[in-house]
Amino acid sequence: MKKKVFLLLACLQIVIASHAQIDTTQYPAQRKEIQDLLQRGGPGTEKSCGDYIAVGPKGDISFSRQEWIAAQAKMKLVFKSLNVVPGSQVIRIYDGTTAVVNWLADVALVVAGKDINLKVRRLEIYHKTATGWCMVAGQGTQVDETIFPVKN
Repeated sequence: MKKKVFLLLACLQIVIASHAQIDTTQYPAQRKEIQDLLQRGGPGTEKSCGDYIAVGPKGDISFSRQEWIAAQAKMKLVFKSLNVVPGSQVIRIYDGTTAVVNWLADVALVVAGKDINLKVRRLEIYHKTATGWCMVAGQGTQVDETIFPVKN
């Protein structure tokens, strides 16, 4: 009987351990570094690793910073400002070297000579290198506040 109870408890422990969630809320120093990087971000601010994958507003994919800049020029798109909406950041750190970041931005653009202001939900992935954090992938989705009001 003791063997059966022990075996049952051992199996239960294995099942529980296999379903345990990865703790991505730790790494306070790395979290602060990512928050600082987001606050410094904006037009003309380089935060990519150079070879990052970017998905543009029309679903176009760029496989380097140079391709992304060329795509923006082709669409006659100029970023005027990009500001993080306070309290909108969700940062997950994995093993202290990878970060998945979701945040809301107030964006001001000029597209083909026309000023546009919009809210964009960003999803960015960062990797920590010897010189610091850099973005390896990013995508933004315009938030339609008439359908889905933005609440902090």
